[in-house]
Amino acid sequence: MMRVHYLQHVPFEAPAYVETWMQEEGHNVSATRFYDPGHRLPAMDELDALIIMGGPMGVYDESLYDWLADEKTFIKTCIGAGKKVLGICLGAQLIAVCLGARVQAAPHKEIGWFPVYPAGDCRAVPWFYELFRTGPVVFHWHADRFTIPEGAMDLLHSEANGNQAFYYNRDVIGLQFHLEVTASSVDALLREAAADLETAAAVQSAAEIEAGKDLIADCNEKMAAVLTHWLYSGE
Repeated sequence: MMRVHYLQHVPFEAPAYVETWMQEEGHNVSATRFYDPGHRLPAMDELDALIIMGGPMGVYDESLYDWLADEKTFIKTCIGAGKKVLGICLGAQLIAVCLGARVQAAPHKEIGWFPVYPAGDCRAVPWFYELFRTGPVVFHWHADRFTIPEGAMDLLHSEANGNQAFYYNRDVIGLQFHLEVTASSVDALLREAAADLETAAAVQSAAEIEAGKDLIADCNEKMAAVLTHWLYSGE
């Protein structure tokens, strides 16, 4: 059993399938919810692995969210302590910044179901390449993107944007997209972030996003595989 802690930024971007998988595997799951008054970050000896969820804020918005600076310090400390660290969307961007990379507006806002393809370094991580070699369709909801941190591998790209995933080492992974989605988490985003939808090449309509829900099962299978390798394999 591992002690897995997650950082949640807004109520409508929860761990979703990630938490289901962790519970099925018998891990001890805890959380810091930054939107809750009195939230607390754990000590290093209280966790083995850290998962950082998404959110609508930007990585540089410390003036709007006074907890962001503390969160970045905590992520850096976890990486320095050799903890396993996985970031999803905003979470991946936060890891990238903590590793000295930049986050900036993506060439194209990307919302909806779009395929991702292996990038130049993907074959160097065989299990990851095998998961994504066929260009599977995954769920996106982002307007920013990270640059690849120095020393990290550039794993995936989409037609709209590069830099969709990085692998810093066997313990640290960043995913710009959402494999953890469930029907209810998609509904929550459509409800709470509907203003993000606009007419653009890489932004689908609410109806198109709803129609893509049959892709959730495949996303969750890939999420389970990522979590399995990240936590157990040591590759």
